[in-house]
Amino acid sequence: MFRILFLLFLGIGIGYLLRNIRFVHRIGAATQYVVFLLLFVFGISVGRNQMLMDNITKFGLQAAIIALSGVLGSFVAAYFLGYWQKKKEGGKK
Repeated sequence: MFRILFLLFLGIGIGYLLRNIRFVHRIGAATQYVVFLLLFVFGISVGRNQMLMDNITKFGLQAAIIALSGVLGSFVAAYFLGYWQKKKEGGKK
């Protein structure tokens, strides 16, 4: 888990340092396709796991609850972040 977070923050730092290079802007366009490819490969690995497929109804409900909670939490966080940002920008004028 910490390795993933480390790589995420390392990428953020490198992206920030290289933000004025044209090539870095082109990487953003490819990101969506890379994420789709990763999801496809992840789906294949889930489909190959016999134990997971045998218990898909049990795990599926838990996964759906976790996924919906994550989406709901993201929406709530985005709402408050947007509200805070608008309030911050409104205070400067």
